[in-house]
Amino acid sequence: MKKSLLLLPAIALLSGCGGKTPDPQQTFFDNVSVLCGKAFNGRLVSNDEVDAPLAAEPMVMYVRDCSDTEIRIPFIIGENRSRTWVITKSDDSLTLKHIHRHEDGEEDVLSNYGGTTDNEGKGTRQTFPADQFSKDLFIREDIPQSADNVWAMEIIEGEKFAYELTRPERFFRVEFDLLSHADIPPPVWGEEQEKTEE
Repeated sequence: MKKSLLLLPAIALLSGCGGKTPDPQQTFFDNVSVLCGKAFNGRLVSNDEVDAPLAAEPMVMYVRDCSDTEIRIPFIIGENRSRTWVITKSDDSLTLKHIHRHEDGEEDVLSNYGGTTDNEGKGTRQTFPADQFSKDLFIREDIPQSADNVWAMEIIEGEKFAYELTRPERFFRVEFDLLSHADIPPPVWGEEQEKTEE
C-alpha cells in the first residue's frame, strides 16, 4: 500500500488550527520541507522539441538545506551540476529563484531569476510568475520571450514532485518519484561559494 509522509504536515495544520483554514503556502512549504535530506530521480515528461536532448539524461533533485524560511534544492541533469532552486517563504508569499553557476563556482550571468506567488495557490501546487528583476534580466540578455515565464512546483498525491515552466509556445516539465530515494549526488558547482554568500 502506497502512503506518503508528505500528507502529515497538512494534517497537522488542519488538526491544530481550531477550525481555521490552513495557509496553502505554509502547507506547501511544509510538504517540501519534509523531504529535506533526501534525493529523488526524475524524468522529462514534456515533449517540446527544444528539450529532446534532455530526454535521455538522468535527473536528480536533492532537497539539501531547509530552514523555517528557505529550502535549497540542487537540480542535476546528467553531469551538469550548475542548478539550485531556492524557495523562500515570507509572511504572505513564496518566492522561487534559480541559481546557476559554472564549474569553477562563478555565478552565471543568467542566475537568480524566478518569481513570487501572486495568489495563495494550493497546498499541493504553487506558481511563480517572473518578477521584475527576471524580466529585466531576460530582456537585457536578449531572451525577451522568457519575460513571460511562469514556473510551478507541484506535489502529486504524495507520490511525485513536479517542476514546470510555461510561457506562450513553451512547456517544460520534470517529474520526480518520491516513493524511491536516489543516491545523494555530488555537490553542485560552487556549493562552497553559495554557502559563504548565505
